[in-house]
Amino acid sequence: MTGIPGARAVHHVAYTVPDLDQAVAFFTDVLGARLLYRLGPVAAPPGDGDWMARQLGVHRSAVAHIAMLRLGPVGNLELFQYTAPDQRREQPANSDWGGHHLAIAVDDVDRAVAYLRGQPGVEVLGEPQTVADGGPIDGDRWVYFRTPWGLQLEVLAMPPGMPYERSTPDRLFTPPDPWDTADARPDGTGAP
Repeated sequence: MTGIPGARAVHHVAYTVPDLDQAVAFFTDVLGARLLYRLGPVAAPPGDGDWMARQLGVHRSAVAHIAMLRLGPVGNLELFQYTAPDQRREQPANSDWGGHHLAIAVDDVDRAVAYLRGQPGVEVLGEPQTVADGGPIDGDRWVYFRTPWGLQLEVLAMPPGMPYERSTPDRLFTPPDPWDTADARPDGTGAP
């Protein structure tokens, strides 16, 4: 056996943000996420001053506020806002260790970019690109963008029958239909 016994899926991706209210508003109002819950403050329990360091790998005095959102039919996104004495406040570049971005599959990258350019504080990085090198993702169209606080995201569209599919039976998961959070059931299976 290989892998984590009993593993079923990626449950969520999490990001630490400078302002939880701003991030929740951006993900719900601009990207169509649904807020599931908020909690906090999360801090060391009385008498266990090392709990935050031991359990979360942060400064022992750190305090967190958390929001969990549903992003699309199968994605869960957890947002943290921490206060901590040793907090660094720079976003890592994608080339830095710990660099990251969240990619959202769309039907039409150019249409998505036109929408994003109309959103306050969003910065689209460059112009949409189409991979045309004959490699495993030939035909992929993509562009990166930044949220108002600097988190990097990507929109991309991969046409059916990507070249990598010739060398493996495995496939990247993409739902067949666009997400519509207004009509999704809480389990993500479609209209209520």
